[in-house]
Parts: sequence; structure tokens; C-alpha cells
Amino acid sequence: MSVTTGKKLTAQLIQELGRNAAAAPRKRINYNFHESLDDPVQRLIVVMKKGTYIRPHRHAAGNKWEFAVALQGRMQVILLKDDGSLRERIDLAPGGRTIGLEIPSEAWHTWLALEEDSAFFECKRGPYDPAKTNVFAPWSPPEGDPRVAEYSQWLARAEVGDRFAGAKDI
Repeated sequence: MSVTTGKKLTAQLIQELGRNAAAAPRKRINYNFHESLDDPVQRLIVVMKKGTYIRPHRHAAGNKWEFAVALQGRMQVILLKDDGSLRERIDLAPGGRTIGLEIPSEAWHTWLALEEDSAFFECKRGPYDPAKTNVFAPWSPPEGDPRVAEYSQWLARAEVGDRFAGAKDI
């Protein structure tokens, strides 16, 4: 019986993704191990540059939890309450106090890259349809909005219980 190896997660792959993220307008990139968005198990690597903006969102359809494991760099998962106030910050780093985290379905969250080329492996239930699965926080600015810089600065320094002052205007 002949056994072939499947896809590999290598340091070289993460370095290549870091170069691609640097050239990407959103300052991040993902690499999918799954074959299609219809796959029942979504498996991917996300590499982020400092300054990328991931709009706060939640996965509302059908128990869409996600589990992330830090591969490289340092990052934070920021959990928010329904009113947009900061609920919790979780630092993730390989070899750190927390290296992996399950984000429950329906939890408002976003990510901050604290170091260049911060990378994590993510696993979540599929299928994945961004139009149906992702619900963006109405109190956060959409990508490309001029308020993104101010909101991102707030995310970086906010403390538990704080709410973005400009949220009522969004």
C-alpha cells in the first residue's frame, strides 16, 4: 500500500504568505487547506501584517464556532459585547500563555496583529458562505471607511468595558 502525504504546513509557506500579505491591500492573506467553501471542515492559515483591519463580526449561521492556534508572531483576539464595548482581550502567541482559542458562535470578535507576519491556523465548521455566515458589527466602520484608523487605535488601547465614542455615528 502506498501512502502519499497531504498538504503541509511549513515555515516556508508562512514566509511566502507573509510576502503576499505585504503586497495585499488588506495587509493579510489566507491559505486554504480545504478544497472548497462547501467543505464541511474549513482549515486555513491567516497571516496578518500590523495595521490590518478585520472588521468586528460574528458567525451567526448554524453553530459556526472557530478554533485558532497561533503559529507565529503575537496577536490579540478582541471579544466585544452586543453594544460594541470591549468584553475581553486574549493574547495569542506560540509558546505564550495562550496558544489556541475557540471563539464561540455568535461572539463578536476581531483580531489585532501585534507583530509583523503574525500567523494562526483556523479550523471551523463549513460550509462557509461569507454572505450568510459573517455578520458585521453595525457599530464598527466598514473596511475602507475613513474612521477605520481611529477605530483601530481605539481597539489597540481600549480596556474592558470601554465603548468606542464614535460608535453612535456609524
